[in-house]
Amino acid sequence: MTRIKICGLKDEACALVAAEAGADFIGLVFAPSPRRITPTRAEKIAALVKQSGRATEVIGLFVNRAAKEVNEIADFCHLDRVQISGDEPWEYGTEINRPLIKVVRISRKQNPHEISATLDQGTKILSQQKPLFLLDVKVKGKYGGTGIPLDWKLVRPVATQFPVIIAGGLTPENVARAIKAVSPWGVDVSSGVEVDGVKHTARIRAFIEAVRRYDAHQS
Repeated sequence: MTRIKICGLKDEACALVAAEAGADFIGLVFAPSPRRITPTRAEKIAALVKQSGRATEVIGLFVNRAAKEVNEIADFCHLDRVQISGDEPWEYGTEINRPLIKVVRISRKQNPHEISATLDQGTKILSQQKPLFLLDVKVKGKYGGTGIPLDWKLVRPVATQFPVIIAGGLTPENVARAIKAVSPWGVDVSSGVEVDGVKHTARIRAFIEAVRRYDAHQS
């Protein structure tokens, strides 16, 4: 089963829609971004999701922030996982007290062997955390949410070796094709379920339904 992460949620209603529709993860942004929310707001969203009785995990997204602050926010908001999305070295992850998702940005100039070597290094350094890897497009000065598609052929060989979540330009309309092309552990969407920069409940449901429909046809 392909895991689904709906990222950049800012309000309780959309978070509950995502959880009730079957999202495995929701992402809350604590980094500079139009999608950024405060720890107080995040704590309320996380509490509601947990009270819903769904198995949806709540993830906090951080960029180049002191590990002590990340751990404090994770504790306050009762986060299930932490996603580190900046320029943090692998060793930084050993200071985080929650299970990790590490973002690795991919350039079209790279080849699958280079990408796999990078993830192998991270797996060894973060062996205690058993990290997941989120693959996104490398854009100078950006730390996610660009909506630019990954090169699916480039990352397919990597997905056979590591638990990768793919991001970048995914939408309800193309996510099934992406899964077919890559066979990833999971998929991540943010801008692809927005309308005019705002999360749209119908698109959230449509994205999740598209993934589940594809998975059902493969079983």
